Amino acid sequence: MENQTKQQLNRENSGLNTKLPIKIVQFGGGNFMRGFTDYIIDKLNKEAGFNAGIVNVQPTPNGSVHKLEEQDNLYTLFTRGIRKGETIDEKQVISAIQKSINPYTNYGEFLALAKEEALEFVFSNTTETGIAYDETETSYEGPHKNFPAKVTVLLHERFKHFNGAADKGLRIIPCELIENNAFALKEIIIKYAQLWNLEEGFTEWVNQNNYFHNTLVDRIVPGYPKDDAESYEDRLDYEDKMMVVSETFLLFVIQEAGNLKARIPFDKINEQILVVDDIQPYRLRKVRILNGGHTLMLAPAVLAGKETVKESVDDPFIGTFLRDSIFNEVNQTLGLDETELKDFAEEVFDRFRNPFIKHYQASIALYFVSKFKVRVLPSLLKYAERNHKLPLNLTFSLASLIRFYQGSFGEKSLPLNDEETIVNRFREIWANEDYNAVSEQALSEKSFWDTDLTQVEGLKAAVAKALYEIDHNDMETAYKNFIQFYS
Repeated sequence: MENQTKQQLNRENSGLNTKLPIKIVQFGGGNFMRGFTDYIIDKLNKEAGFNAGIVNVQPTPNGSVHKLEEQDNLYTLFTRGIRKGETIDEKQVISAIQKSINPYTNYGEFLALAKEEALEFVFSNTTETGIAYDETETSYEGPHKNFPAKVTVLLHERFKHFNGAADKGLRIIPCELIENNAFALKEIIIKYAQLWNLEEGFTEWVNQNNYFHNTLVDRIVPGYPKDDAESYEDRLDYEDKMMVVSETFLLFVIQEAGNLKARIPFDKINEQILVVDDIQPYRLRKVRILNGGHTLMLAPAVLAGKETVKESVDDPFIGTFLRDSIFNEVNQTLGLDETELKDFAEEVFDRFRNPFIKHYQASIALYFVSKFKVRVLPSLLKYAERNHKLPLNLTFSLASLIRFYQGSFGEKSLPLNDEETIVNRFREIWANEDYNAVSEQALSEKSFWDTDLTQVEGLKAAVAKALYEIDHNDMETAYKNFIQFYS
């Protein structure tokens, strides 16, 4: 009954009536964008006087921007997690979005955005499949389903309206999780310009007067808390059907071009937003520490009976194993500033301990071998090459993976969720009862690792030793015996 007496969130009852000039067009108003970019812009407005309004453009015909419009484009963001050991649980109303447009029903409104005098930025998150070329979009006339086609039209309409003025180009900042996302988007825009026979001057204007910033984004935004909505609603004195839940951690790495730092005062807010010349080291850091941390602890944790990431990190044995793996082995291979790596790794541990997010190890086990190959194996090989000895934690992790693919441990079935050929090949390998034979066959299988790992000095014998210990002890004792043997 209490919820029925609450008013729906809007600008009048929230007191957030200030109108902002339209500086940003955003493609995609889903959970991630509302918990990430819109949060950042809102914070810049409130703390750094950025004074930037956002127009949210629905990227697909079946979107839900009308739900945001019903709340005057306001929504509550709950930020929950652990930061430096302290529990954070905050809420705020985000007010940066000024308007939401469905281009499939209001195409004229979408085209009119090109004429906005103050417009300077385009943000997007249309999923990894959004930045793709669709050759069936043969006509300039819209509305287009394809995201790059929409951006091409927006840029061309702006080019025409301002007669190719050099200072009316835009800064394109995509947040899709693909490498060189902005460069990929630019390449497709040029292809559409050619397909539609747009004037040569337009292509020159795109190349010379618009900036394309590659990015790396990182934040977990579960979105609307459908399983626990009532407890969140109890914390509000208004009705909000578009509330979003996010973790506290945020990382935004943007490739510098055209002095972006002077255009957005990122340094005026206390968030981990880095404008750098090369984002690749940061991508590598995320893959090896965050994603690699998940992957390297998976098999030891599951074999030790742990079900979630938080439970694993809180466990004295698995938590210490993971910390030693990252701080003493993985970080040594990355060639980045030691303090930066340490700070990032500590934040990763805070994220792993987040009591508000239940991350099951079984879900990480999907395509486990390929994940290990990309996220962990390069650290193992680089460490061995540099130090002329094996990284014992990563070696134990690799042996645990091989043991994991036997499919059961004690009386427990293990969550094998991989390609059938990989599961079947491991079944053949485990037909051997000799640990040396298992180690040799598993490590030499190029279809797993793209290389013959038996060529790494000492690895075959170390994996065999670890397999023996795992099968004859509990996991903690197996690990201690293995480390002691090689120390």
